[in-house]
Amino acid sequence: MTDESTDEQFKDISLSFGSDDTVEEAADDVQLNLDLSDDTEEPADDIVLNFDDDVAEVPEEEDQEADDVAEAAVAALRAELSSKFGDWYVLHTYSGMENRVKQNLENRVKALNMEDFIFEAVVPTEETVEIRNGAKKTVTRTSHPGYVLVRMDLTDDSWSAVRHTPSVTGFVGYGNTPVALDLDEVVKMLSPSVIAKATTGAGQTTRRKKIEVADFAVGNSVMVVDGPFAGVHATITEIHPHNEKLTVLVDFMGRETPIELDFSKVQKS
Repeated sequence: MTDESTDEQFKDISLSFGSDDTVEEAADDVQLNLDLSDDTEEPADDIVLNFDDDVAEVPEEEDQEADDVAEAAVAALRAELSSKFGDWYVLHTYSGMENRVKQNLENRVKALNMEDFIFEAVVPTEETVEIRNGAKKTVTRTSHPGYVLVRMDLTDDSWSAVRHTPSVTGFVGYGNTPVALDLDEVVKMLSPSVIAKATTGAGQTTRRKKIEVADFAVGNSVMVVDGPFAGVHATITEIHPHNEKLTVLVDFMGRETPIELDFSKVQKS
């Protein structure tokens, strides 16, 4: 068969891979080009390689019922606080001694017969989900380490009774003058524990809590133990506690490249 007849035979043949619109739409989804030819454009700096099975992450919507319960709990707290006598002040304490200060102050109030001037002491708390060794545990912690709230009528005697309580280092204020909190500030400090209690009751959906990762920190050196980069050392640049993932930098084709991995796919170096 001659070249001329061959050209004639295939002249009218055309290949179609779908409509033009489909091709253009597919092109929009291309994010990573591994063509190593000389005319390949330099990869974008913000590309993050994800080698996990669940690449597409669907954001979790907050439960509306829990939101309504939380709002009602905060409203009830505000009403309760506004009905109480006295002003709220903040005490400085040694970090980690907040509950001891509360107990010491309550004992001191009784011993000095100051119940008519010093009404209550509260340690602001919050519920936190701690991830340690791959296990989750809900713990109650102080939300403002080093601080205790006290509701009192401020007089020279009540000031002295509080100020000289063991492990109290002073009042929050200007110089030696304590400054009372306004209602909004007190609500803000006490609402986390109230919301946690209200939304974890019977029949209520648990709200998303603050999550702390005990095993990793930004800047840690780790080794990848699973996937295409197994055995490679990496550095943690971001921690995503809610979906238990890390963004780490690895040496990929001669340049530092961020990749996203599950907690379980790395271990500390």
